[in-house]
Amino acid sequence: MSILKLSPSNFEFLKLLKKNNNREWFAANKQLFIKEQEQIIKFADALLLEMNKHDVIETASGKKSIYRIYRDTRFSKDKTPYKNNWAGGFKRATKQRRGGYYFHIEPGNSFIAGGFFSPEPKDLKRIRDEFAYDDARIRKILKSKAFTNTFGTLEGEQLKTSPKGFDADNAAINLIRYKQFLLIKRFTDKEVLSDNFLEMVNDTFKKMRPFFDYMSEVLTTDENGIPIHE
Repeated sequence: MSILKLSPSNFEFLKLLKKNNNREWFAANKQLFIKEQEQIIKFADALLLEMNKHDVIETASGKKSIYRIYRDTRFSKDKTPYKNNWAGGFKRATKQRRGGYYFHIEPGNSFIAGGFFSPEPKDLKRIRDEFAYDDARIRKILKSKAFTNTFGTLEGEQLKTSPKGFDADNAAINLIRYKQFLLIKRFTDKEVLSDNFLEMVNDTFKKMRPFFDYMSEVLTTDENGIPIHE
């Protein structure tokens, strides 16, 4: 894998932006923003190239993966106009491949994530039904050495009580209560700026595949295991 490092200046810009999170400062430093964002785009392009060696990604380019720096403040008490991070996401190709990839670069808070942030109600019900019926396969994945060493545990919002229609005594109730299904690995600033960060990110995404493959199978079949044709 060719080395493509992120630069300390990528962090420095975010630190400056955090101290000067207003439209006047941003307008005066727009060219600096563009310069630093170009490095992030190059990183995303290189990452996309590697990911397509082990998955099929619908996202067409690194540039298209990058999220906007502008915050949506319409429904937020925090009216600062800009995000203090570089972030992006990659969508897997076709309805047969479920799960999404995400990267977040921020001083002191960088992480790689993947999974299902906001499942549609019918998908959430299908997943819960599968867990309730047979939780052996998903538990084997979540307890595997590769999973626990990389992600620790499954993350995401959970209900405090059992979802409607599910028995509180079900052996899989701790999994059934999940509303999100997230895999997260955090990185230090030193790791983000290291020579092999791109390789570490790509390897982290690779390690999501057993979970993604399982969830994809569940979400593309009915309760009898028959493929769903949409």
